[in-house]
Amino acid sequence: MDYLKCVESFITATESGSFTAAADKLGITPAMVGKHIQMLETRTGCVLINRTTRRQGLTEAGHRFYLYGVQILATIADADSLARHLNEEVTGLLRISAPVTFGQRILTPILSTFLQRYPAVNAALVLSDRRVDMIEERFQVAIRIGSLLDEGYIAVPLPPYEMVLAASPAYLDKYGTPATPDDLTRHNCVSFSQWRSDHLWPLTGPQGPVDVALTPRLTVDSGEAIRQAALSGLGIVMHSCFMLQEDIATGRLRRVLPDFAPVPRPMNLLRLPGRPASVVASFCEHFMHELAQRGDPE
Repeated sequence: MDYLKCVESFITATESGSFTAAADKLGITPAMVGKHIQMLETRTGCVLINRTTRRQGLTEAGHRFYLYGVQILATIADADSLARHLNEEVTGLLRISAPVTFGQRILTPILSTFLQRYPAVNAALVLSDRRVDMIEERFQVAIRIGSLLDEGYIAVPLPPYEMVLAASPAYLDKYGTPATPDDLTRHNCVSFSQWRSDHLWPLTGPQGPVDVALTPRLTVDSGEAIRQAALSGLGIVMHSCFMLQEDIATGRLRRVLPDFAPVPRPMNLLRLPGRPASVVASFCEHFMHELAQRGDPE
């Protein structure tokens, strides 16, 4: 069984609407398309496509497999593209979107080394904590923190975005140090407005997950503003480890509830579907390599 040919036949049949149209695109017979899909169904143990003499449609299992199948083929295309472009000149304009804090602390140094390596590339880096529309705003690459919507982008998982609870010594001396997660509800808390509208802080403690529902004293859409609110003594914040690690190390901030870690947020590198341009493929490869070398959790 050629697994990749089976996946390709299934994806093509799904997108083209029939085995005959898929066969035309793949250069094989409709019977072979059907055979590939049947082999895939045998392997998965699920019916993926409901077929009649007049129409076909995806089952629930087929819909879910389709989403993963697109990612499989895109990953293979990425690998092929990277190999082809190793000896080609990398040129063009690269437009990247990223959250402000991550972009300032992590992405900008990596992008700088990429531009030094490829002098024929120019880049436009837009830092914003809002969720951008990559197609409308002409971004080729985006870094996204948080759960993904089904937007059709190709997503490459990155190390999770680790966070920590912290407050200034002055605040804790004045209002006391929380001993349990429930104590947070009686403190001034600063919450990031872009993450959850209900301001529920998910934590993981010795006995498992704990969700704390808050009424924040301040909500803000800027990572640096959250840090400054904590340093000024306004209250307790939940913020990224790398953003606060120096402040905690120097004593400007203290960790709060160290036995209850905030649940890490997922983080992904996104690009548009289809075969990536050489500048996009080369940057993605460079970014993943440099991120791994840095050893930063986010």
